[in-house]
Amino acid sequence: MYVKRKCSFHSGDLRVFPARFCYRWLLCCCWFFWGCMNAGAAFAAEVSNAKGGFLDFNLYPYLSDVPSDNSFTLNMATNLPNRISYFGFINLSNQADRGELGDLAGYYTEQNIRWQLRENSVFDATLQYNTKSGNDNDKLRLGVRWRASDSGFLKPFFNALSLKWSVNFHVLQFDDDERRAWQIEHAFALSFPYLSDRLYLAGFVDHNINETLGPSVPKNPVVAEAQLGFRLIENFFVVAEYRLNEYRTSDVNNLAVGFEYKMKW
Repeated sequence: MYVKRKCSFHSGDLRVFPARFCYRWLLCCCWFFWGCMNAGAAFAAEVSNAKGGFLDFNLYPYLSDVPSDNSFTLNMATNLPNRISYFGFINLSNQADRGELGDLAGYYTEQNIRWQLRENSVFDATLQYNTKSGNDNDKLRLGVRWRASDSGFLKPFFNALSLKWSVNFHVLQFDDDERRAWQIEHAFALSFPYLSDRLYLAGFVDHNINETLGPSVPKNPVVAEAQLGFRLIENFFVVAEYRLNEYRTSDVNNLAVGFEYKMKW
């Protein structure tokens, strides 16, 4: 049975739709629009349709405090024609009563399509779909991403720090929550050329705002990760990752240690 709620871009009670129907319909329309833009080239001949990208495999044999946390992550990204880019990931987590890598029982995934508003713009229109194990927890988000470290007046400052930073305002969220939830997502990547070109620090901070939550979860909970990586040989890294998840009622913090392998094109 659908849980009915107002779509987040309407005010008042003028338009009420089933939540799943609303955001899945929007997702289908966006994918259809993107497919139409590329249909001509696709039907004419097989072409190179990516301008660089990567696959990034992460395996975590050690988890300090929460053994049921995710122990495998696959990150994926590529640049596409027409100023479109893609980024996504999938996390696989352990069964609660098993040790690290004992039995993978849960998943969480985010899939993002981004469209640069115009040439040389530092703003992207964004579409994000995420889902995880369980029922009635899919989310579709629409928003605007600002690549702050590419902005002209800030670029020299960020270049001096060897820091890349962006913020994504997911201002419209469609899900089964009766409240008008939304999210602010920060992403960063820091290199250390003055120490070693093998070393990096990268991660994200998500501020989840106005969700319906249980009494044990703090208002507007934060989820964050910071991964310190050191390249051992070619594209093979050893990594240590600090995780913060305020949705957990206990053991909010966790440390993961493991390995990373990157495939680039």
